[in-house]
Amino acid sequence: MLMVAQHTPGGLGFGLREAVDEIRESFASRPTTSRASRGDVRTALLVALLEGPQHGYQLIQAIEERTSGVWKPSPGSVYPTLQLLSDEGLVVPEVTGERKVYALTEEGRAVAVDASTGDLPWESPAARRAERAATLPKAGARLAQAVVQVQSSATPDQAERAAALLDETRRKLYSILAED
Repeated sequence: MLMVAQHTPGGLGFGLREAVDEIRESFASRPTTSRASRGDVRTALLVALLEGPQHGYQLIQAIEERTSGVWKPSPGSVYPTLQLLSDEGLVVPEVTGERKVYALTEEGRAVAVDASTGDLPWESPAARRAERAATLPKAGARLAQAVVQVQSSATPDQAERAAALLDETRRKLYSILAED
């Protein structure tokens, strides 16, 4: 039967919640990719701007979405690269409200289209490995959250069945590692 000792005023399940929080923090603090090169940031920005004019934060979000959250370039790499692209005449900044929105020039569009036909930073082997590496920890964190929910809401029978399922899952995971 799934049981968590009541050691704190938080009540039954408090230790489990603490464990889930620790797991989540350990996964969140692990870098999932190595630092992207300047060329990767440059290419990613140009290709993202093919969708239309955007400000820096929108571009960061667009790259993060394209990589399923694996790569989120920092403002410290995005804004200097946008300035460089502006200096090269590939993008033109326009102040709209309080934000600076960047749009491709004709030359920039040609460079971006050319870049989009090659290897994109989020399609590189390193990016694919990083995405795979992030998949298992995220699944583990989601499982831990479900366990907390079952612990707090399940009937004794449901909790017992959940514990049996977790034991079976643990054994199956170890059997995967035992495969040739």
